[in-house]
Amino acid sequence: MSLHLYNRRTMLKAGFTALALPFMESLAMGKSASTVAPKRFLFIGCGYGFSKKNFFPTKAGKFSKIGLTPGLKPLERHKDDITMVSNLTNLGARNPHAGSTTYLTGADVGGTRGRKFINGISLDQVIAQKIGQDTRFASLSLSGEGEGNDGHGPGLSLSWSDKGHPIPGIKNPLALYHELFGQSKESNAEREYRLSQKRSILDAVVADLKYSRKKLSKTDQDKLEDYLQSIRQIEQTISREVQWADTAKAKAPLQKPGATMDGLQSLMTLQRLMIAAFQTDSTRVITYRQPVSPLLASWEINVGAHTLSHQNHSHQGASNLKDFKSMELFSGLIDLFKNTPDLNGKSLFDSTLISYGTNIRLTHSLRGCPAIYTGGAAAKLKTGEHIILPEEDTPLANYWLTLCQQSGVEMDSFSHSTGTLKKLIRS
Repeated sequence: MSLHLYNRRTMLKAGFTALALPFMESLAMGKSASTVAPKRFLFIGCGYGFSKKNFFPTKAGKFSKIGLTPGLKPLERHKDDITMVSNLTNLGARNPHAGSTTYLTGADVGGTRGRKFINGISLDQVIAQKIGQDTRFASLSLSGEGEGNDGHGPGLSLSWSDKGHPIPGIKNPLALYHELFGQSKESNAEREYRLSQKRSILDAVVADLKYSRKKLSKTDQDKLEDYLQSIRQIEQTISREVQWADTAKAKAPLQKPGATMDGLQSLMTLQRLMIAAFQTDSTRVITYRQPVSPLLASWEINVGAHTLSHQNHSHQGASNLKDFKSMELFSGLIDLFKNTPDLNGKSLFDSTLISYGTNIRLTHSLRGCPAIYTGGAAAKLKTGEHIILPEEDTPLANYWLTLCQQSGVEMDSFSHSTGTLKKLIRS
C-alpha cells in the first residue's frame, strides 16, 4: 500500500515496534495547506522583572520607527515579528516575590487572610484540554534547576491542574530527552503488569483513605482531598500511558544530551528539545519556568537574583547585562523556530504562539507586568510594535483570552477576564 493512502495518525509498524509519523504534507488527505499544521503554544515565565530605563519602551509604535531599547536590542533581527504590550497587570498577583505562581492562572491565592492556598487552573492546561488529545503528551511542563530565589514563587512549574494543584516540571535536558524519546525495553506483558500493579495500589490507597475520611477533622479532610487530587493526577498519567502503550515514541531528531552542563548550556539544550517536541508532534503545549541564578553564574554575574532584582545603583550594570543576555537567549529561540521546517514550506514559527513574561515588572512591582508575544499562530494579531493599552492595570487575563481566541482556541472567558483586547488585533 502506498504511503499516500494513510492518514496522519497512521503508524508505520514493523514487528513489535511502531514509529509515530510526524506531520507530512503528503499525508494531509483533503486538507488545504492552511489547515494542516496544528497550532502550538509556548509560555515562558522569567521570574523577576527587568530594568526600568534599560528594558521598557516609553513610546508606542512600530519598532522600526521607535527603535528598540538597549535591553531589547538582541531582538533587532526579529523586530517585525515581536510585540510588547504595556499596562497589563495580573489582578490575582499578591506576592511581589512570585512572578510565576499565578502568572498563567490569575487566581488570587492570598487575598483573604488566613485562607488556605488554592490556585486555579493554568492557561496551558485549559488549552491542552482542547487540543492535546491527539498527542502523546497533552502538555509538557518544564522548570530549570536552582530556582529557589529566582522570583518564581510557590509551585513546581508554571502549570497548575484543574483543581489548582501544582504540576511538577521536568528540570533538566536529559530527563526531558528520556521523556520524549526514551524507548522502553519492556515487553507488552511486562508493561501491562506494571501498569495494572500501579492501578491496584492506587485503588487500594484511595479506598482506604475514603473510608477514613469521616473520622477526620475538617482541616485534615482538606489535606486528604489535596492528597487524593495528587493521586488522580497519577491515575491520569497511567491512563495516558495505557492509551499510547502500543505506539513507540518518536525518533529523536537530535543527539542525547550529556548529564552535566552549566546553566546556559542546560537552557539552550532545553530550547532545542522544545523544538524537537513540537517538530515530532509529541505535544502542542509547553510551559517553561526559566531559571535565573544558573544563568547569572554562567554569565559570571556574581550577584544573587533577588539582590539584582532591586537594581541598586551599584548593581545596575549587572541588571542591564542580565536583561540583554536574556533577550539574546529569547532571540536565539526565535531563530530555532524560524529555522525548523514544518509543513508546506513553512516553519514551526508560523504555527506557534510564543509568550514571554512574568507577573513582576521590576524590583517588586506587580503593576504593568512585561508581556511579549511572537509567532504566526494568530494571523490577525499586530506584530512588530509596542502597544500601550489605554487603561492602566488592564487584566492580564484579557491578554491571555485574546491570544488564545486569535490562535483558534475556543474560549469565552478565562480566569478574571472582562473581555478581549481589540487594540492587539489588526483592523
